Amino acid sequence: MNWGFLENILSGVNKYSTVIGRIWLSVVFLFRILVYVAAAEQVWKDEQKDFVCNTRQPGCENACFDHFFPISQVRLWALQLIMVSTPSLLVALHVAYREHREAKLKKKLYKDKGSIDGGLFCTYIISLVFKTTFEVGSLLIFYFVYNGFEVPIMMQCSESPCPNTVDCFISKATEKKIFLYIMGCTSILCIILNLVELIYIAWKQLWKYLTRRYVPMEEKAFYRSQPAVSIVNKFVSADPIVNKEDSSSQALHTEQKTRQSGPERL
Repeated sequence: MNWGFLENILSGVNKYSTVIGRIWLSVVFLFRILVYVAAAEQVWKDEQKDFVCNTRQPGCENACFDHFFPISQVRLWALQLIMVSTPSLLVALHVAYREHREAKLKKKLYKDKGSIDGGLFCTYIISLVFKTTFEVGSLLIFYFVYNGFEVPIMMQCSESPCPNTVDCFISKATEKKIFLYIMGCTSILCIILNLVELIYIAWKQLWKYLTRRYVPMEEKAFYRSQPAVSIVNKFVSADPIVNKEDSSSQALHTEQKTRQSGPERL
């Protein structure tokens, strides 16, 4: 199976993720896809052919293999990788919708088309919920279908058309068990990262809402008080106004007094 297309898709989504989302993506690439491609496929190669039972009854081995492995472990692992990776496409599709909307209206509608706010916040939350649900569901399927993550070397089978209870042997049982443990641990780590990212984004949005709600109210009250202060300062700093009527009447009175005192001096 070629995993290049999935790698290209996730690399494109990476630039719209948070720091925790990038860590999750690194874990998926290094400890899941790379391990699966490099080693796991080879370990489970021709698993039905290597499943041997101590009987020559035709159809017995096939019936026992189908009973113990109703779905191949490696194919279930591949299905899990695809299911937990595709919800990230929701974020890329939403950003593409924003870009298309700006191009259609021919104006800038968002400060940053990839910022996690508005509708993109809901899309990101939904993608995280889907990823976490698929991870938990896959672990439960592995646990209940295969009775845990144990891979025994020998299994006893009495399915029809086997003539009696026969012993069946699984090849590379210990190696398969180690890879299943790796898969289980990385799944649990990815679930923890998804939950931490969910809490981180919710807290970030809550903090942004609180700062928008309370800080502008203080600034608004400050600006409301500014005009009254400026008017008071204007009157305090202004020069005193001289009454022109009083000054002109005072000059006329002085002139009359001078005329009256003139003949006395003569």
